[in-house]
Amino acid sequence: MRILNPTVLSLLATSWALGACQSSQDASGAPQSQVAQAPMPGLVNVDRLILPEESHFQHLWQVTNGGENAEAYWSFDGKALSMQAKHGDMQCDRIFVVRNGGTPEQISSGKGTTTCSYFLPDGQHVLYASTHAAHDECPPRPDMSHGYVWSLYPEFDIYTKDLQSGAITPLIAGPGYDAEATVSPRGDRIVFTSVRSGDVELWTSNLEGGDLKQVTDTPGYDGGAFFSPDGQWLVFRSTAFSPDHYEQELQDYRSLLAQDLVRPSNMELALMRADGQDRRQLTELGGANFAPSFFPSGKRIIFASNHHDTAKPAMNFDLFAIDTDGGNLERITYYNGQRGKQFDSFPLFSPDGRYLAFSSNRGDGKPGETNVFIAEWK
Repeated sequence: MRILNPTVLSLLATSWALGACQSSQDASGAPQSQVAQAPMPGLVNVDRLILPEESHFQHLWQVTNGGENAEAYWSFDGKALSMQAKHGDMQCDRIFVVRNGGTPEQISSGKGTTTCSYFLPDGQHVLYASTHAAHDECPPRPDMSHGYVWSLYPEFDIYTKDLQSGAITPLIAGPGYDAEATVSPRGDRIVFTSVRSGDVELWTSNLEGGDLKQVTDTPGYDGGAFFSPDGQWLVFRSTAFSPDHYEQELQDYRSLLAQDLVRPSNMELALMRADGQDRRQLTELGGANFAPSFFPSGKRIIFASNHHDTAKPAMNFDLFAIDTDGGNLERITYYNGQRGKQFDSFPLFSPDGRYLAFSSNRGDGKPGETNVFIAEWK
């Protein structure tokens, strides 16, 4: 399943202040300049979209303009982003890169559907999941008669794109769903989500796709993982079964999985060592908690959640932060636009900790339209 792709964002959204120049520190504790410095040339400053409560956003830039754009993740040098998007006449998601603040450049083949891209350490290769080997067209959308569900397309495999030669090469393949890959900041391991063992589990590999290791083994979906800055820990989302209805919910989960589906509406965050040891639950908030990643210090997690929205269905997603011991929960974003424009998610700090990339409905777009933004952190 996707870390929540842009098409899903639109479905989810429709069914479910000005910033000041001042001296501060970034997430790693380094002093910042009083002058706004964009992370890339050519970005549009939108400080007007910072809400008064969003005290951690010193400046804000908009990277994309229109369509459905999400899961924008930094290159190792902090000079580029990879992301997935759908706009114009596209029927399903494509992978793009943004370099030097220029127009997003499509790098996927244009066949099938894609999800979850990430730069490799050399900055010249991007990995992502795609169904293009099996599908020329978009695969069928999930059957929503089951309620809100994600498709775990078994045709998803993980590929690398060489940005210089244009070659697309299989990296991790095999029967069943393989997707949601990210790379350790140490540049030595990949973590991805797979059903190759019969359940939705986390696996790791080396950068060549070998030395495969399964690192989770509990019933339920485990996925959407990110490494800590030192590569020693993983944070991820996991199915939250109700203790009072465990057997019933587990049966529902397995019935959907047999149809290559999963229900994402009850997810909590978990932490464990990169080898699978010392697993522990991080949140007990209720609702859908997902898209977690580490602060540069490695001591806090930033993530998206709708646990604070008391409406039914809960449609308002914001960014939150929490310590790795489960304490000090803090709300980061407060955007709550009209129905269909209530989404902030997919946060990831730049390697130097100065900037935060995230996806949001904020701005002047249409309901369900999602753009990529970069905030200067204070």
